[in-house]
Amino acid sequence: MDMRFEQVPLANVPWAELDSFADRTVHQTKAWLAFLAETQGAQPIVLQIFNAGEAVGWFTGATVQRFGLRILGSPMRGWTTAHMGFNLVDDALIDSAVTGLAQYATSDLKCAHLEVLDQRCTRGVVPPGFKSTPLNGLVVDLQTDDEQLLLGMTKNGRRDMRKSLRSGVVVSEVDSNDSQFVQEYYSQVSLAFARRGLAPTYPQSRVESMVRHLYPTGNLILLRASLPTGETAATGIFAGIPGGGASFTFQASDPDFYQWLPNEALVWQALRAWRERGALSFDFGGREIGSPTDFKRKFGGADLTTDWLRYSKYPLLESGRSLASRTHKALQKRRKFRSG
Repeated sequence: MDMRFEQVPLANVPWAELDSFADRTVHQTKAWLAFLAETQGAQPIVLQIFNAGEAVGWFTGATVQRFGLRILGSPMRGWTTAHMGFNLVDDALIDSAVTGLAQYATSDLKCAHLEVLDQRCTRGVVPPGFKSTPLNGLVVDLQTDDEQLLLGMTKNGRRDMRKSLRSGVVVSEVDSNDSQFVQEYYSQVSLAFARRGLAPTYPQSRVESMVRHLYPTGNLILLRASLPTGETAATGIFAGIPGGGASFTFQASDPDFYQWLPNEALVWQALRAWRERGALSFDFGGREIGSPTDFKRKFGGADLTTDWLRYSKYPLLESGRSLASRTHKALQKRRKFRSG
């Protein structure tokens, strides 16, 4: 195929047109790119794609400088960002788009490395020259009513959610003007990491940046689960886009209140809140190794394995990336052992 890529200045990007694509994700929106620019020092990149002279879609990502090299991520690990990649008029174009992007990124954008996580790359088919890491996840269909959502949950999931609500846990939506919310969330997530002898992998400022950029667009829901005493038991931040998908972005709870099962009530409300806003699905995210946690499985959903594709202009970059990942995990284990 004669596929061509053309970079469009951000000021000229037809954002409303892009947001109308059926395969659009919140992580491709203008506000999310501004969040990445602020927290990652990333330079947003939007490319229009042509095939045989005809416009067939778009690519969204961002470049960063690491160790003197330019890298194109869509997204990169550590960005608190899920599926980005392409918006295409025909899913059958995905293989050509991925291959063409690698050539464009290394030649025109002068990038030494490229990473893509696209929701269409679920077949385990790796394009020539690429490496892949499978990410296992769960996706719940929101195009249904409460009864069907409940039927899709496990028996334990329905039991725990109902038990939490009967005990008096109340879940409410929070406005971004609530100055205590982010601090409550970060305190809770810090406690969770501390119990494993670790520190959070991101600063509180990243959460503040996400709320600041995303909340005004309507693409972020903030939830607080409170006890009958008024104490905050759990908090959650869930990003999404009407007509597309929502995601399990941030969630934390106070260990002293686990017996109230506030997380179950919180996620149940998140599913219904995003359904009411017009989201079609809810992505619980996943991990590189193993399946999602039992907590996420409580809410049902279909298993989804997405290929996180990587392309390096120089083979040593892939080896260096793998070494850095192993070193990071080893340091985490060491810190946990020493704190224990």
